[in-house]
Amino acid sequence: MKKLLLLLILTLLSCNRQNTELNALQSRIDSLEAKLATTYKPGFGEFMSNIQVHHAKLWFAGQNQNWALADFEIHEIMENVEDIQKFETDRKESEVIEMIEPALDSVNAAIQKKDPEQFTQRYYILTNTCNKCHQDVDFGFNVIKVPDMQTFSNQDFRPGN
Repeated sequence: MKKLLLLLILTLLSCNRQNTELNALQSRIDSLEAKLATTYKPGFGEFMSNIQVHHAKLWFAGQNQNWALADFEIHEIMENVEDIQKFETDRKESEVIEMIEPALDSVNAAIQKKDPEQFTQRYYILTNTCNKCHQDVDFGFNVIKVPDMQTFSNQDFRPGN
């Protein structure tokens, strides 16, 4: 009988310890969820605005045959596309944005070849692909074009500067 009573007491203590550990874990989960709820997450428009800036800079880098800068800019665009796919999974736009990847790859290939004619042709294809994507997700009113004016007065796009 004493053994049975001792076994019962140990079982109850064990359960109580598990409850305490579960409560501590739940408290940590609740705390992390509260932090997550207030953590900044860029919106889709912020990613797109960032891509638009790099799209323009890419053009001027390529036109000035600053291949190192063009390489940087194309990879910034690629990184933003990857971030959209990672952080904006609930958006329709995220489902179709992969359509831009072949156009990005073709511009990147022209940059690696340091071929200004290919760069220009493929940049136009990239720009048209951006607009096709916008149309496919009902944002056709947002038309992207090849820049006709350099708006970054604080950056020299020529190589070696």
